Amino acid sequence: NACLLPLCQLHGSAITTVEGIGSSKTRIHPVQERIAKAHGSQCGFCTPGMVMSMYALLRNKPQPTMDDITQALAGNLCRCTGYRPIVDGCRTFCPEGNCCQANGGANCCLNGEENTNESEHEKPRLFDRETFLPLDPTQELIFPPELILMAEASNLQTLTFHGERMTWVSPTSLEELVQLKMKHPRAPLVMGNTNIGPDIKFNGVLHPLIISPIRVKELFDVTEGPDGVWVGAGSSLSELHSLLEKMVTQLPEEKTELFRAMIQQLGNLGSQQIRNVASLGGNIVSAYPNSDLNPVLAAGNCKVRVISSEGRREVPLNQEFFVGFGKTVLKPEDVALSVFIPFSRKGEFVRALRQAPRKVVSFATVTTGMRVYFSEGSRVVQEVSLYFGGMGPTTVSATRTCKAIMGRPWDEETLNKAYDVLLEELALPPSAPGGKVEFRRALTLSLLFKFNLDVLQKLKEMNVIKDEIPEKLQPLPKDIQPSLQEFQAVPKDQDDQDPVGRPMMHRSAISQATGEAVYCDDIPKTDGELFLVLITSSRAHAKITGLDTSEALKLPGVVDVITANDIPGKKARPMFGYEQELFAEDEVFCVGQTVCAVLADTKTHAKRGAAAVKITYEDLPDPIFTIEDAIEKSSYYEPQRVIAKGDVTEAFKNVNRVYEGQIQMGGQEHFYMETQSMLVVPVGEEKEFKVYISTQWPTLIQEAVAETLDIQSNRVTCHVKRLGGAFGGKVIVTSVLASITSVAAWKTNRAVRCVLERGEDMLITGGRHPVLGKYKVGFMNDGRIMAVDYHYYANGGCFVDESVLISEKILLHLDNAYNIPNLRGHSAACRTNIPSNTAFRGFGVPQGLLVVENMVNDVAMALGHPADQIREINMYKGPSVTHYKVEFSPDNLQRCWEQCKLRSDYGARRKAVDQFNQQNRWKKRGISIIPIKYGIAFAESFLNQAGALVHIYKDGSVLVTHGGTELGQGVHTKMQQ
Repeated sequence: NACLLPLCQLHGSAITTVEGIGSSKTRIHPVQERIAKAHGSQCGFCTPGMVMSMYALLRNKPQPTMDDITQALAGNLCRCTGYRPIVDGCRTFCPEGNCCQANGGANCCLNGEENTNESEHEKPRLFDRETFLPLDPTQELIFPPELILMAEASNLQTLTFHGERMTWVSPTSLEELVQLKMKHPRAPLVMGNTNIGPDIKFNGVLHPLIISPIRVKELFDVTEGPDGVWVGAGSSLSELHSLLEKMVTQLPEEKTELFRAMIQQLGNLGSQQIRNVASLGGNIVSAYPNSDLNPVLAAGNCKVRVISSEGRREVPLNQEFFVGFGKTVLKPEDVALSVFIPFSRKGEFVRALRQAPRKVVSFATVTTGMRVYFSEGSRVVQEVSLYFGGMGPTTVSATRTCKAIMGRPWDEETLNKAYDVLLEELALPPSAPGGKVEFRRALTLSLLFKFNLDVLQKLKEMNVIKDEIPEKLQPLPKDIQPSLQEFQAVPKDQDDQDPVGRPMMHRSAISQATGEAVYCDDIPKTDGELFLVLITSSRAHAKITGLDTSEALKLPGVVDVITANDIPGKKARPMFGYEQELFAEDEVFCVGQTVCAVLADTKTHAKRGAAAVKITYEDLPDPIFTIEDAIEKSSYYEPQRVIAKGDVTEAFKNVNRVYEGQIQMGGQEHFYMETQSMLVVPVGEEKEFKVYISTQWPTLIQEAVAETLDIQSNRVTCHVKRLGGAFGGKVIVTSVLASITSVAAWKTNRAVRCVLERGEDMLITGGRHPVLGKYKVGFMNDGRIMAVDYHYYANGGCFVDESVLISEKILLHLDNAYNIPNLRGHSAACRTNIPSNTAFRGFGVPQGLLVVENMVNDVAMALGHPADQIREINMYKGPSVTHYKVEFSPDNLQRCWEQCKLRSDYGARRKAVDQFNQQNRWKKRGISIIPIKYGIAFAESFLNQAGALVHIYKDGSVLVTHGGTELGQGVHTKMQQ
């Protein structure tokens, strides 16, 4: 939760950083060692966060369970390593993680079975856990005694911190808090900073005064009464979760229906890190429309106790409480003091359900709280509450649906009427914020149906109904399945000093795990350094009619505004026959196109200056956004590509069946952990510049900066230490950003740093190309595919970037692993008004192969055959030639296919899946096996070049100089091997 905690809130706290728990200069911590040696660090940008999440868990629980570990790591993102090796390293702290079954062993000690493998037949392991440093909790840092004494002192004083434009006040008593709110009703209360913090950071919201009541004890009081429990509004969601779990074990089951529903919802709300700081009261008064807690609190008849200068009062949490987006009935001067959560009654059932893009750390698409109450021994509904989030600007009550159910027996007839009423009652306009209107409406029915199944199950258990009821819906499993990674062992006679073929730890893994690894933005600030913030277009296609920078230049700290007029050399970058402007001068072609840039002494001042720049536009007609728009208006980048093999037209006349289909694949954000980052430093003589940058292609950066500044390339030195991930996204757009930053350094003759915020990065840079694939396939009744005609359309965006190369690459993988005698492919990169899409892992091949495999699936469905049979029938066999006339042997492909089927026991598992699907109405399983043939090369020959210089000295030492950049793949480690 470090990204959420305001510095002012840390008064009296002891802060431990990743550098503080261990260092390569002294001694590394066991967590740092294990994550490094288990190969859990590649680019390393996420590693310190992973280490600290695990360290915090071990400080609280030295022998964690696997569930504890997954909970602790759920709030951390990793983009390149993948979570398996990270979990493998952390698993070594877990007693159950040492079980042979958890490590992929066939025989399990827990079942009383012995592992019969002799040590000499043991499979090679990626790391040796026996060599790890033991975890000794007694050697950890202690909490500073002086801070304990300070906390125990009774003379608490109000803390006030004054910033440039903001004041932070932390009162010590409830009376003082009420007085502050009365005097400053618009000042927000900040507990966990999960709402106000993002608003300030991302939306530029300014609060002249912020009140932090974290030291007001009354906000954390818990009082149990005869009808329920009052929980302090300042209690964190983690504390609430622990309290409810404790009470569930102490109270009769019938009293804890609401508690258990809230526990389930809290387990999926955010992550452990967020729940540790987010408060119960903050969650309620923020009144987000897709809040996870508010619907279940409202359905459970909870209420809020409020205090103000006028006294205390209780406000029910119901439909009237939420009056608009982010608004409640509470007055500006009100303070939420505590929340009442009632005990449930016998015959009362409460459920909280949600549907989100991911199980955790994801805003819900639709969330709901549902409660129904029956009198004893009856199925007639006495009370019912249905509240939904994500179905409007507020948490909404399905009042009419409740009326349709009230007083009627809970049966199929009643629920069928309720579904119709619900669909009519919770209508969303097509333009509703958040989109996915039909999906959200369908989800309301789905969630009510799930509630229905649960209630029927409960009524059956209570012997209220005797009817046959559908199967019970079980939650999705959370267990991490046992797995085993196998690799080829080195020969037994290989010298111990010979590292080739051995699983070597990443060269920089220890540095990355201890926080010592230096990334571009870690380079210390130099004297006189300036920060650059880009100003981007807010229109998709428009003429620029005015650019006013006068207000920005008046602001404190702002040094200059850089425009196209300041560029001494080329104002556009040549790209495969097209040009991309560094700064838009007359016309913008997408939202996010750079128009100018603000230079200031700090990042904060630069952002403030950027917000003050005024650009006026004249919208141009008919912008193009989608592939369908581009096809309709024939908006393409040239050249379009075609490739053919055999006679497709003739082949279609001689097949048994012809099928036409299509599939569309959306784009994907690179989401490298380290955003676009660079530092340009003028050397001071002969127009020399040093560029410290996070890029995959240093030579392109050197060339781009030199051409932009109209100097020779040898005057530009490009330094790339390491990258915090890239995946294709730090090539073309990075050269444009580096050129802009170098202009600023040229003009001011001062070092200039540019590090994009995540939102800026995602706005300005493109990602994977969305692709529409259409196909016409001719095949025989035995499954042989005789002819396919493909049409591919990729959304390239507003500049060409590498779109033409990617559309070429798609065509060169039309066959995948299949020998189709007659093949034809057309590929076009569409010119649209979105940010330019660019290279991304696979370079168009994943999109192309999705279309191919979807075509194969369609053939299988048309014939009623299993898809793997169709794949096997059409695979390359014997000496083969691709459609681009390369000869190759598919023996390895065949061997991999057969070995994969054999070792995975595919046939038996397929039968088990089919049997499961016949026996289960609501839950379904699937299994698939897909071959792939990937061509490792580029159509542009210069992209395939590389160089290395190897010096071998007389003393046996070797010096290797190579042109690769370290972006997590371990290129230096491989060179050392």
